[in-house]
Amino acid sequence: IVTGSGWIESSWAKRLPEAEVDAWDISEAALEVAKQNNEQLSASVHFEQHDILTYQATGEEAFDLIISNPPYITESEKAEMETNVLAWEPSIALFVPDNDPLLFYRRIGELALRMLTPNGKLFFEINRAYGDATKQLLCNQGYKNIHIQKDLSGNDRFVYAEKWKILQKKRHLKRWLLGALRQRDAVRKYPRS
Repeated sequence: IVTGSGWIESSWAKRLPEAEVDAWDISEAALEVAKQNNEQLSASVHFEQHDILTYQATGEEAFDLIISNPPYITESEKAEMETNVLAWEPSIALFVPDNDPLLFYRRIGELALRMLTPNGKLFFEINRAYGDATKQLLCNQGYKNIHIQKDLSGNDRFVYAEKWKILQKKRHLKRWLLGALRQRDAVRKYPRS
């Protein structure tokens, strides 16, 4: 989700040719660049244009893995940016409002809960200033095994999370409930004297 140049998706498709790899972006121009890069690598990626902030999961999606490098630089950090980054990257791919820096993480986290298979994985590149906040957001959304990975400079850079296997939790609850009902029935059959 948020394909950009498509190098991540095309690399996965090359490394795992049996995998079905989809790539989503809001920008038609970004998707065109990603398609060209994909063709140069002779990879097999399916590209789709979606606005992730308004996308509604259909229930047909079933992904084992979602990787996203969404916009995460706050508007107030723009002045500190290198001019070469600003010259090559469109603003839509970089910036989020100062008052909602986790905008994309929150939305993608919500969607991924519906689109990931049980125990599916979610990987984000993050703003180094919001590692703990992103981890807490995903925890509040119900993800488990959440980890922050630092980059080569020692900054928080990636967050990994796993979708809770709800079916396993339901089965455990069902076993517990059946056991409790059996105990209740045993007490009724053999009342205490």
